Amino acid sequence: MTSATDVIELPSWAQVTEKRRTHIAGVTRLLVRWADTMGLEAEERRAWMDAGRWHDALRDAPVDLLRQLAAGAPYEPEMLHGPAAAARLVADGERRGALLDAIRYHTVGSPAWDRTGRALYMADFLEPGRSFSRADRAFLAAQVPHDFDGVFRQVVRMRLAYALNEGHTLFPETVLLWNLIR
Repeated sequence: MTSATDVIELPSWAQVTEKRRTHIAGVTRLLVRWADTMGLEAEERRAWMDAGRWHDALRDAPVDLLRQLAAGAPYEPEMLHGPAAAARLVADGERRGALLDAIRYHTVGSPAWDRTGRALYMADFLEPGRSFSRADRAFLAAQVPHDFDGVFRQVVRMRLAYALNEGHTLFPETVLLWNLIR
């Protein structure tokens, strides 16, 4: 079994700062902790680890490269890294559709997600290194293995509230996801 400290190896094509690498490690450790507590089968646990390792692999890449790899994804530049990383993984031979969708949509959400996508969405938001609402997010992170769907619903609600309060665009995937789980 792979330990949480072994899971932060990034692809050779990754473009991340040290700060982003620390975030990726935190997300991956959280996903591994949840997977182990929940007793996931090896295949699903591996998908969660890979989602954590790869979701932000191109977060600090140049916008032109992200646009090229994301091939017309309708998002702002800071949201193109998910579709770009998914495209690069496909080019490298990755075929796990649920994993690719988890990475592709981790910034906006997807109503088609399985647990891998939902887990990544939560871990990216609840990662302990983030500086906002630490106590609330730590509480939610601790509850994931015991109330996966309930915490997921709360995280989607919190992310939607933030987007609305900040005047950010609500993408169709996000609205469909909310309508599915509310």
